[in-house]
Amino acid sequence: MEILASRVLLRPADYERSVAFYRDVLGLAIAREFPGGTVFFLGNGLLEVSGHGHEPGPPSPGALWLQVRDLAAAQEQVKQYVVREPRLEPWGLYEMWIADPEGTRIVLVEVPPGHPLRTDTRTAKD
Repeated sequence: MEILASRVLLRPADYERSVAFYRDVLGLAIAREFPGGTVFFLGNGLLEVSGHGHEPGPPSPGALWLQVRDLAAAQEQVKQYVVREPRLEPWGLYEMWIADPEGTRIVLVEVPPGHPLRTDTRTAKD
């Protein structure tokens, strides 16, 4: 499986309080925001604090977010570890959830063409 990008995911019980902590107390710069989620720069990595993306029940303590080029190929490679089949999420990403042998959630993500994560925000020079 080819990993293209990664981040640490937190799914706190109190999203607003957690965002305020990482933004105001730790002073992390915001890389991107989306409805219900904030992604912070975390040194050489990214930290996503999000109020969605977990099954009913207590919030998960954390997860790994791994961007792959081909989610269908990844699914075939890790089929015995799948805990949620791939689907298109409301935020526009295709996601599948797997778990490692200790139960750590790993979110495998394919970014479709045209998604803002693929948008070059630099302006062209004349």
